Amino acid sequence: MTNDVLQVSDDFWNIRGSYKIGGVIDVGTQTSLVRLASGKFVLLDCYTLSGAARRLVDDLTSGGEDIEAILNVHPFHTVHVNRVHEMYPGARLYGTARHLSKFPNLPWADLRTEDVALHEFYAEDFEFSVPRGVDFISDDENIHFSSVLVLHRASQTIHSDDTLMYLQLPGLMRMVGLGDSVSYHPTLAKALEKRAGAAADFRLWANELNDRWQDAENLCAAHTAALLARNNRGESIHARMVKALEKVEKTLKSHEEKWS
Repeated sequence: MTNDVLQVSDDFWNIRGSYKIGGVIDVGTQTSLVRLASGKFVLLDCYTLSGAARRLVDDLTSGGEDIEAILNVHPFHTVHVNRVHEMYPGARLYGTARHLSKFPNLPWADLRTEDVALHEFYAEDFEFSVPRGVDFISDDENIHFSSVLVLHRASQTIHSDDTLMYLQLPGLMRMVGLGDSVSYHPTLAKALEKRAGAAADFRLWANELNDRWQDAENLCAAHTAALLARNNRGESIHARMVKALEKVEKTLKSHEEKWS
């Protein structure tokens, strides 16, 4: 099981995990440990820690006692929820509506991770954004486009599950400038709400996100890779996010034509 730790800043650690489709193809996953301004910690997403990663987290958090909350930000990322709660039972457990319905016996906090009230509670440390114009929890369980995106203010790091992806091809291709881009998850066309105005709502949301988070320096994406400022040999995160929106414009226009 992969437990590679990327120290993004003095207060942000991204842990790369393993998730195999059909037990064969490893598309990866992630969790992030973040130290708050208060000195306490939160985990963004659940992943079963082991080895050096578990020891690091436990050392930083006094054996988990200083982890005040676990925020599950993707409705369909549920595999490790039970195990991480068992590892850190003292942490407040937050989930989306789907987490609560899938695991009704867990001690969920009253607020959901998509709730504005929770976003306001953690506003000193984070900004949150929920995509508009798309199904947050799709009836089709194969559509995993939407998640609650999180920006850690102090390190200017975006934690994104599925919604925004960082794609890279190995070695030599990256050295010559190929195979390195930020994009939206390929299920956007199916995730758009089946109504007039949905594409416009998504476009407006994405433009607003690009403006609000234009100073972001790092992007930790679940199933692909992390793009950190110290390793970025190309355009800024902001420029890449602008291009990501441009790349889906054809999809958005097609939806508008269908639902005009």
